[in-house]
Amino acid sequence: MACNVSSVCSPLGAITGPKVYSHSSLSQSNPNSHTKCPSLVSSQSQSSFISSFSRCHRANLTPRRSAVAPVPRAPNFLVVRSAKPEPLRVMISGAPASGKGTQCHLITQKYNLVHIAAGDLLRAEVAAGSENGRRARECMEKGQLVSDEIVVMMVKERLLQPDSQEKGWLLDGYPRSSSQALALKEFGIEPDIFILLEVPEEILVERVVGRRLDPVTGKIYHLKYSPPETEEIASRLTQRFDDTEEKVKLRLLTHNQNVEAVLSLYEDITIKIDGGDSKESVFAQIDATLENLLQQRKETSGSLAA
Repeated sequence: MACNVSSVCSPLGAITGPKVYSHSSLSQSNPNSHTKCPSLVSSQSQSSFISSFSRCHRANLTPRRSAVAPVPRAPNFLVVRSAKPEPLRVMISGAPASGKGTQCHLITQKYNLVHIAAGDLLRAEVAAGSENGRRARECMEKGQLVSDEIVVMMVKERLLQPDSQEKGWLLDGYPRSSSQALALKEFGIEPDIFILLEVPEEILVERVVGRRLDPVTGKIYHLKYSPPETEEIASRLTQRFDDTEEKVKLRLLTHNQNVEAVLSLYEDITIKIDGGDSKESVFAQIDATLENLLQQRKETSGSLAA
């Protein structure tokens, strides 16, 4: 393209827009103008010409700030996800007399989890006369075991209630079989951690056989570890019919078979705790495990929010 750059810069150094002509217009106004461009270039150094032309060309193409309406800018802030970690979802299992009830109380007391025990839930549903409770009562009145289907539905509905979702939950002694665990998985219910209390059989037998019930207060005593306060209380204590050595060994055999099947489904998240120690020592082990899990949750939430 032929060009006339006679107005590249003003005497005061202010940049003025160069006049740009088409080849045809130059030919009409000055037929010889296309031959004069080389002489303009040769009158100054080529690098100086290119530099000046580039500055003027950019000035001509770039709109003046005062002539263009400012474009609104988005507020300069960062939107992040909430750093609040998800609530804990815990399953705990243990043989009869493993101290599971005591540990559940300590866990819920510190972590404010919703404590859910299938047996308590079943009795409450029956007493309330709910649909699941009615079906369960029919089974019990016929001398039949309550089906897994009924109990799983009760547990599922309780786990999905708002308080369980907001606070987190502690599922006590459930699931007890692989079929129950698989049913919960089908509903999308998975724990963060599965705690198994392990206690040697001889200690479990001693704990069970030595248990006694106060029929007046309902309090459970142990002749060795938690004896009654007075002779009057001791005189009225009774032993449950299935708290004999023979019966407890059969219950332990059933428990061990069932828990192995359940553990195969939660193998990656199972923590085994030595339940043969004092209740304080056992809880210290559980507490350290849960605190570590919460700390990992906080770090993960913090990295997502950063």
